[in-house]
This record gives sequence, C-alpha cells and structure tokens, in this order.
Amino acid sequence: MKHLLHHRLDGPPDGPVLILGPSLGTSLAVWDAQLPALARHFRVIRWDLPGHGGSPADLLRPGATVDDLAGLVRALADHLGVARFAYAGVSLGGAVGAHLAVHHPERVEALALVCSSARFGEPTGWQRRAALVRAQGTEALAGTAAERWFTPGFGNAATAALVAGFRATDPAGYAACCDALAGYDLRAELPRITAPTLVIAGRDDPATPPAHARELADGITGSTLLELPAASHLALVEQPHAVLAALRDHFAAPSHPDDLRRAAGTAVRRAVLGDDHVDRARARTSAFTATFQDFLTRYAWGEIWTRPGLDRRNRSCVTLTALVAGGHHKELALHIRAALRNGLTPDEIQEVLLQTAVYCGVPAANAAFAVADPLIADGP
Repeated sequence: MKHLLHHRLDGPPDGPVLILGPSLGTSLAVWDAQLPALARHFRVIRWDLPGHGGSPADLLRPGATVDDLAGLVRALADHLGVARFAYAGVSLGGAVGAHLAVHHPERVEALALVCSSARFGEPTGWQRRAALVRAQGTEALAGTAAERWFTPGFGNAATAALVAGFRATDPAGYAACCDALAGYDLRAELPRITAPTLVIAGRDDPATPPAHARELADGITGSTLLELPAASHLALVEQPHAVLAALRDHFAAPSHPDDLRRAAGTAVRRAVLGDDHVDRARARTSAFTATFQDFLTRYAWGEIWTRPGLDRRNRSCVTLTALVAGGHHKELALHIRAALRNGLTPDEIQEVLLQTAVYCGVPAANAAFAVADPLIADGP
C-alpha cells in the first residue's frame, strides 16, 4: 500500500510475531543472516526505513522524529493484524523499538536493542549530515560507510551488497532519518520500559560504543547486556551466529501471564470498543489512573471478555442489561456502539432494552432508549 513501509513476511503464519528494524543506510537485508533460523519459529516482519530499500521517501518529511517512524511501524502492524509483537532493531531501528516500548508498552512483548543508543550524540552532527546528503546525495558518505559499519579488514559479499544499498538510498529519506536521530533522546524515559530487554553491543563500534549500550542496560530494569568482541556497528553482520544465538535465547523466554492477559485484553478491547476510544483512553491515562486502566485491560478484557463460554454478541447483551440496571448512561452509549460492532442488529438491541423494561423498570428502559436512539441511527 502507498502509505505503508515496504516489508516482507517470513515464517509460519500462526507463529509468534517478531518485527526486525534496520539501521540507517541499510535495508531489511541487513537481517539476512539471522532470518532463516528465526523464521523457523517466528512470523518475521522486516521493514525498510523511508527512502531505503522499497519504502517511499515521502513517508517521512524534513524535521521527522523517531515518534513518526514508530507510528509507521505501528501502522504496518495494524495493517497486518498484529496487536502485540517481539521486536529487535539495529541502531535507528533499535531506537524505534525502544520508543515503542516506552510509549506503547501494550504492543511490545520483548525487546532487543542491537548497537543502539538512548541518544545518538549531539544533534548538530546529524543536522550537518542531513544537510550534506540533501545537497550532495548519499554518495557523499558512501565511501566511508564500510568504515562506520565494520571493523578494519572485514568484508564479504554481504558487506559489499550493503554498501551498494547505501548508495541507492534516497537522499530525502536518509536526511529525514538523520533529522529523527538529531531529536532523539530517550535517556530519561528508559525506566519506563517494562518489556524483557536484551542489549547487544559491538566492542569496536565507533557509532554507538559500549558505553551507550551500558547506559541502555543500566536504565532499563532487568535488562541483559551482551558485548561482542571483533564487532563494529553492524554486529549482526560481523558476528551473525553470536547475535542469532542471543536473540533466540532472549525471545524464546516465556511471557509472564500478566503480559499475555494484557496483550489479549488490549486486542479484544480494540476490537469491541474501537481504536479511537482505546487511543483516547490511553492518552487520558495519568499516573493516578494507570493502575486502574491496566486492571481493566488485564481483567475485564483479558480474562472475562476473552472467555470461551459466551460469544461477544451474548456478552454485549449481558453488558447492556447491566448498564441499564445501573443507570450508567455514558458507558451504555459506548457499549451500544460496541454491540453493533459485535454484530447485534438494531432490532436485537431493541429486544434487549424491552427486556430491561420488565426487569429493570420502565424509567430505566426509557432512559436507555433515549441514549440508544441517536446511536442506532448513526450506526457503529
């Protein structure tokens, strides 16, 4: 689709989802060495940055942010019907994953940050690089790409292909990604990451040296740090087997039951109430209300609405009756829309409300019909 990141799917359609993010200047091919093994178990989604590989450059505009990139990844996941996923990213791709884990924790089941950082140096350096590429194209940097990515003397067919891919990168897309890196600083928010996290560093990485990895690991509670010798910025290319082994061990760890309930609850809540409502509820969540919102997601939606004993149509009937009896008209309006979304017809909703007139009282049913009438006219 025109407004989606270019992507590829590999692995079993019913496997747990693993999204892989690339680094600046590379395409989804940067994960080629790890893909065959990961795709035996995971449904792997690889994507290209705007202007890189097959993604259009105009998906990002000048002055873009990592939040913009994270929004594109969320849109891709939504398009593919993926509510929750494991995520591994290299460098800028890792920054996208960390941002998602902070701001959309319900989406990220587990996280791996490969040669990444909470802040990629001073903004002025990225601003200068963006200006250079906009003026002279990516060729201005292509001659030193291998030096930034690999240790001295390392090279093979894969490295040559990656450098060739760098030369083909659209300057506008590359520069917009530089803008995103210039404005990125997640240091103060690292403690908000709750997903199990693996941090991998290349000991010879000049772009995101081990000190950056240690800052990530120190800031993310319970995270694991792995430093690889004889590896530079693209450690997954120089040390493919070590990176693969670390990823397989990390992502194979079972999820905590609360995480599974939270993921299932979020998916059902969005399906029943709609994305707009859930997004508004999340935006209004404060430190004071966050625990209650999590309770609703895990328990009401993750344990009750997901039970197999009643389908969603019947659960809507029960819920409407209870809300009429309690006089909860704001919630009633929300769940009338949900009932329509769950497949109840206007005639069936009418029957439910007529039933409440007998058992909840005519005044209660009268108020319920007044709430429902304009909503039925508007549809779900």
